[in-house]
Amino acid sequence: MDLTDSYKTLAFPSEEILYKEKNSKFFGYAFPLASESEIKSLIEPLRKKYYNAVHFCYAFQLGTETFTFRANDDGEPSNSAGMPIYGQIQSFGLTNVLVVVVRFFGGTKLGVGGLISAYRTAAQMALEASEIVEKTIDIHYLISFDYKNMNKVMRVIKEKNLEIVAQNMAENCEIEIATRKKNADLVFGIFASMFEIAITKKET
Repeated sequence: MDLTDSYKTLAFPSEEILYKEKNSKFFGYAFPLASESEIKSLIEPLRKKYYNAVHFCYAFQLGTETFTFRANDDGEPSNSAGMPIYGQIQSFGLTNVLVVVVRFFGGTKLGVGGLISAYRTAAQMALEASEIVEKTIDIHYLISFDYKNMNKVMRVIKEKNLEIVAQNMAENCEIEIATRKKNADLVFGIFASMFEIAITKKET
């Protein structure tokens, strides 16, 4: 059973980097990414900033257990831009990340090999300029119980160092907790075996 329950991503967007090759300029950016729908809003400001640039090539990867990825050449020869960028996301072992490389043509053709090398280098530099963080894959549970059982529940939360995400303390209490994936079955078992306490997995 695979108990890997952490992944690497970016803490925040990278600073702009610039790589030059035969008068062509490649501006590289790396962004943390939560969903595919964010991509347009991250690239649009770059299109405005570099309104006279020729190509806005990018790659992204999303997911922690099953992955979604895409590589976009934006008019460059097939697989000469997006895939080299994606290769750097993979070599850094990252997910939930978008890397964009903006190219200004400098008058000299680089050829497919030159483009691959330039896009790969710009993506690498953008990721090297980023702060990489490790995050845990968490499972969320909802625990429902009567107020009289509060102490029992809170004792387990404290002992197992569980994160309280949300709580609703009315007549019937409900607490949403998060625990690392590798501890999830153990935590579920503890609460499931307790009298008058219900636990259900929350789909995130």
